[in-house]
Amino acid sequence: MSWADSLIKLSTYEVEILQKRLGEITDRRMAAEMKLVLLEAEGEAESQRAREDAEHGWYQVGFLEGLRVRKAATQVEINRIADEEAGARDALSLAYEEQKKYEQVADGIAKARAKQVAKLETAALDELGLRRAAGAR
Repeated sequence: MSWADSLIKLSTYEVEILQKRLGEITDRRMAAEMKLVLLEAEGEAESQRAREDAEHGWYQVGFLEGLRVRKAATQVEINRIADEEAGARDALSLAYEEQKKYEQVADGIAKARAKQVAKLETAALDELGLRRAAGAR
């Protein structure tokens, strides 16, 4: 295995790790967004109960304030995760670029080797042709 193949293998591993990390971050963001949706649904259900039961309405103000605080905290978490996700996407993009560079270098090396082999074969055939031509005289 050449050094270029080793670099490609390492960069592929790095890309896989970053893809896994990005998947985990995306899962956390989706869970936080689902939590926000559930909080909104909980607020709607509480408002409906307050409309149906006037006595329950006394507690609604405190509940809505607590709900507002929990929703704000969840939104902050979503924003933080979104920033982390953007950073992970950038890192993954850079890892893909590095992997592509290594693959291009390996491809260039393979083409150079093939060109060198073709050059040596042509020289060997030319020499063989010259020997036959000299032997025919």
